[in-house]
Amino acid sequence: MVSPSNNVTDREYTKLLAFRAGLRRFLRWSEEQSAAVGLTATQHQVLLAIRGHADSRGPTIGELAGYLCTRHHSAVQLIDRVEQLGLVARNRGGGRDRRVVRLTLTEAGEGKLALLSTAHLEELQRLVPLVSEFAEPASVTPQQ
Repeated sequence: MVSPSNNVTDREYTKLLAFRAGLRRFLRWSEEQSAAVGLTATQHQVLLAIRGHADSRGPTIGELAGYLCTRHHSAVQLIDRVEQLGLVARNRGGGRDRRVVRLTLTEAGEGKLALLSTAHLEELQRLVPLVSEFAEPASVTPQQ
């Protein structure tokens, strides 16, 4: 962690506040959007982590846990719930190690995620000005 500095300006504090408040509003809005389609925010994140994973075979449970910043067993419980909703499928590895389980979205999961993602991409455009405020260098210099 960077040592505290007295070089932070009033303008920078204002920008940090605006950014954090905007981010919290976005997260609250996102939770409401998820609930409107019958999901929790975490279930929405599960769907996004599966669809956004670079490997077309889908993420493993461990990779999903990493995306969610949670433990393996917690990820398994989340997957169980979204699988019961018919949104996710588990697929055993076809290679030498059949213990590897990869996750994919079902057609229903793809549909719910597409609805949410379109709205989220539009809403994120509102945050662009808040983030672009930080494109200019801050006056804070790191402590050595």
